Amino acid sequence: MHRSVAGLCGLCRITDHLYLSNGRAANDSSLVTRYEITCIINVTETKNSCLSPGLDYIHIPASDSPLSPLSDHFDDVADKILLVAEGGGRTLVHCNAGVSRSAALCMAYLVKHHGVTLLEAHRWVKTCRPMVRPNNGFWKQLIRYEMELRGCASVRMVSTSMGEIPDIYEEEARNMMPLQCVLLGRPCTVEIIKYRLDMERNKGLFSFLIVS
Repeated sequence: MHRSVAGLCGLCRITDHLYLSNGRAANDSSLVTRYEITCIINVTETKNSCLSPGLDYIHIPASDSPLSPLSDHFDDVADKILLVAEGGGRTLVHCNAGVSRSAALCMAYLVKHHGVTLLEAHRWVKTCRPMVRPNNGFWKQLIRYEMELRGCASVRMVSTSMGEIPDIYEEEARNMMPLQCVLLGRPCTVEIIKYRLDMERNKGLFSFLIVS
């Protein structure tokens, strides 16, 4: 397991051959070159039109919605990351914030090809990028995926005052008000709220709203 020192706005190393980031970092050609990225998997609804030459580029037009069928891509993305690694390359997986879609795909890869449980995969990715938090729909899909691969689930969904959430967030839910981040569209921690607010401020946008 690798602890990234790239910071919130850089490329976070998950393994020697897998990196995770937000969209801004992924579009920074100097970072892509510095980290010797050879394959970029873009999990946003917008395809990048400015690509560095020689890069293997995959676009998965998935929205960050609990209803988005991200699991349709779990196997293909996991196998692609492995294939690139076996060829000595490095894959960067990114979405807009590097919090939900891309994190879920990295976790699916670790479960399939590193032999870890979903719970361990979450801890692994969160150690490298502390603000990761797939939406609840993606969690349900990841739980089903682990069941298919391993025959058991290390994470389960539970009912709380915040609604149905993964049990790994159960203690957190008891210790905090059920905040709803309208911009993200799902319950989130203050850590993520501050991070996303910083993102929007850097863009010159102030459309951030939190309601109880």
